[in-house]
Amino acid sequence: MDSFISKYNTFLADFGEGRKMVLSTSENDKVSSRMMSVVLINGEFYFQTDIMLRKYSQLAANPNAALCIDNIQIEGICREIGHPLDNPDFCSKFQKCFKGSFDAYTALKNERLFAVKPLFIERWQYVDGVPHIETYDIENMRYGLEKYITE
Repeated sequence: MDSFISKYNTFLADFGEGRKMVLSTSENDKVSSRMMSVVLINGEFYFQTDIMLRKYSQLAANPNAALCIDNIQIEGICREIGHPLDNPDFCSKFQKCFKGSFDAYTALKNERLFAVKPLFIERWQYVDGVPHIETYDIENMRYGLEKYITE
């Protein structure tokens, strides 16, 4: 368990404070994806969106969501937090990482804040030039690193 926590904390530190990521959501077997400005706060991935947009209705119908960037895929459960301005930690970090988006959208009446609690993370790693699949099973606190075998 200590090994998992150490490796997971290193992953989160490497991730940094904020990144632009692809958010995938679905409703009635229809999946859609879009770029989002995402910040990391206490191990959860936060973003904001307008209640009139499709991703909002998809998340209301199905809280399962995925985030992706580069060689990292994150699967988790998404929950609505409230209005972004009601969360000072989010506002501080979001303004620091994405000032333009913060200034343009955060104070709008229809904006809502969401947090994705990660359940499973997969990342491709190259060890001495050899591809490996690194996994973090957050629910069960299990870490894995396996060589990718094509045969």
